[in-house]
Amino acid sequence: MRPSGIRRFFDLAAEMPDCISLGVGEPDFKTPWSIRDTAIRSLELGKTTYTANAGLKDLRTEITRYLKRRFQLSYEESQVLVTVGGSEAIDLTIRAFVNPGDEVIIPEPCFVCYDPITVLTGGVPVHVPTYEEDGFKLRPEALKRAITPKTKLLILPFPNNPTGAVMTASDLEAIAEVLRGTDIMVLSDEIYSELTYGTEQHTSIAALPGMAERTIIVNGFSKTYAMTGWRLGYAAGPAPVISVMTKIHQNCIMSAPTVSQYAAIAGLMRCDEEVAAMRSEYNSRRRYVVKKLNDMGLTCFDPQGAFYVFPNISRCGLSSDEFCTMLLREQKVAIIPGTAFGACGEGYARISYAYSVEHLRTAMERLELFLKQHGWL
Repeated sequence: MRPSGIRRFFDLAAEMPDCISLGVGEPDFKTPWSIRDTAIRSLELGKTTYTANAGLKDLRTEITRYLKRRFQLSYEESQVLVTVGGSEAIDLTIRAFVNPGDEVIIPEPCFVCYDPITVLTGGVPVHVPTYEEDGFKLRPEALKRAITPKTKLLILPFPNNPTGAVMTASDLEAIAEVLRGTDIMVLSDEIYSELTYGTEQHTSIAALPGMAERTIIVNGFSKTYAMTGWRLGYAAGPAPVISVMTKIHQNCIMSAPTVSQYAAIAGLMRCDEEVAAMRSEYNSRRRYVVKKLNDMGLTCFDPQGAFYVFPNISRCGLSSDEFCTMLLREQKVAIIPGTAFGACGEGYARISYAYSVEHLRTAMERLELFLKQHGWL
């Protein structure tokens, strides 16, 4: 198992004075005050004991209300499991379904953890590349080609990290049509569901006919509510599956952080305006960074979700790793090679715009100087 390519560049940047890092998907906003205040009050009241394994009942109730209100998804409390970040929910889903030799279809480029978790369970990752000319979307034809009698699970990582690609309702319907009539389950990673910038609101594949009973939704609070360090996520899906995932969770983790759970209730109930304000600011940064990159000649797919851009750096004649390493050493700007997210990320790099405008402006100036010094601009 190879180490995370994201963390490698993060660690290098941390050791370099005056480095501008655009490598980690970490919101630069403070967690909204009502969330922090609720956490403080829960501590003052001594609410520091274990919760139920599946999470606080009130939190699971609010999650079901939120999913209904925002995405027209209907779940009961028994169909929700509160986890230590969205990452644990991903791990639990894969471990609950995958036996040795089972195949897991993973569209790439994608978040770094799907492949190693599949390997840890004894499963076989089946990588399906997506392409810039297709908007980095999973196409039904590519999915059909990847399916075999051993296929157990499809991971659907949209809005996508690192590309910022989204799948519209019609895109998802084409995927759903391939899956109906099979025994293939879906892990729908929707951690960026609130961070979409097009005219269409995020659609979950679980909202389509016949798909809720075969889909596990993974979501959380890190990105939407600027709560990365609070380590809180959740899974929602068919009750029998959530029951099995809860058994694994209670034996490995016990329960998610209590103070974070109380805080998350406040986020779901009272922070829609703060979420909208953060989304608007991300959208402004998105437009700024995409324009700057295109002006430099690093053609950049226009991302419609998450908070990343994925510029094409192949015109420079370097591999993704070489480009990012040289940029870090010469200009002290840390971005992530596209290959950290799969082999088809070669020729690209990921830049996070979850940073202040001042931070982004300085980084873009240094990147432009880097390109000029090497004759690429």
